Amino acid sequence: MSKKEENTNERENGMNDAKLEKIAINGVNYVPESQAKANPEVVDNYHIVRTYSAGVFAGEIVERNGKEVLMKNARRLWYWSGAASLSQLAMEGVKNPDQCKFPCEVTEIRLMEAVEITPCTEVAIKSIKEVPAWKN
Repeated sequence: MSKKEENTNERENGMNDAKLEKIAINGVNYVPESQAKANPEVVDNYHIVRTYSAGVFAGEIVERNGKEVLMKNARRLWYWSGAASLSQLAMEGVKNPDQCKFPCEVTEIRLMEAVEITPCTEVAIKSIKEVPAWKN
């Protein structure tokens, strides 16, 4: 195809000066990478760990051996408000920190039956750390 034919085709299709915002293929919309919403950045070593019977903890993983996880600077997440699931909690943090029940942070804890380990975003970490220590 000659350059003249290409230019004519582009004008006829309205593509000469248009910026692609999205395109639909079989009912699915696609956008350029520059417009795609990026996933929140997760932090390398701060995780929420759910155990079989000891509950849920947030902190830094020191080591893992099968289902056994050694954590440091960890808090038990006894009750949270403003997140529907642990996945949402790990990505977005809590929305109602005054209604959460997170006891004080412990220097170290060894968990024996980890069944779920989810990395956290900076937003979630800040949110978890800012929940006042729950005391009875």
